[in-house]
Amino acid sequence: MNLCVIPARGGSKRIPRKNLRDFCGRPIIAYSIETALESGCFDRVVVSTDDPDISARARSLGADVPFVRPPEISDDHTGTNAVVAHAVTWLQKKGKSFDNVACIYATAPFLEGDTVRRGLDLLCASGADFVVSITSFPYPVQRALRLDPDNRVEMFEPRFRMTRSQDLEEAFHDAGQLYWGTVKAFTGEVPMFESSTVGLRVPRFRVQDIDSPEDWHRAELLFRALQQEAGE
Repeated sequence: MNLCVIPARGGSKRIPRKNLRDFCGRPIIAYSIETALESGCFDRVVVSTDDPDISARARSLGADVPFVRPPEISDDHTGTNAVVAHAVTWLQKKGKSFDNVACIYATAPFLEGDTVRRGLDLLCASGADFVVSITSFPYPVQRALRLDPDNRVEMFEPRFRMTRSQDLEEAFHDAGQLYWGTVKAFTGEVPMFESSTVGLRVPRFRVQDIDSPEDWHRAELLFRALQQEAGE
């Protein structure tokens, strides 16, 4: 039995009402719910929210909203694991049992059902605690720059100044889309970004963090470009 939890609190400071905001013609949360349902991986797709408007919209899109998320895990300091663990524990108290859980963010319009399925396959085959969607940095992180108070440039790692890009180790970051894990890992507070986690690679063109108005605009441009390419 597999559960999907989509965290979608009502408060958002940088992009007000972010989880319900129109994204290329639909509320952005609609894409995550649709992907979860169409993936065929889940016995139940649950939206965890403290907001009645999000609850109503999520239900209209086919998701379950069986509880109101408590205030103590509805602020902007609460981590993903705590939200997922709460959902799992709440359902367990109602007699529901699950083996694996996936967390899909409400702002993940680029996530595809095939990626969700690959993540589940990888979790089962690897015996890992977690599978996390990741993507590569487009530029060597070893050559990152910082600015001092006078706006002057210096390297984080001057020792790599003369190293060729192709000789530097490739680096990855969290794609901010999908997190598969066992129930035991999510409820047992197992650290996610350690050796018990396996990375699921996602192409860079299907990843866009959406935390600012600029991010939102760029994401819509990319999404429309991908739609246009798919229609050709």
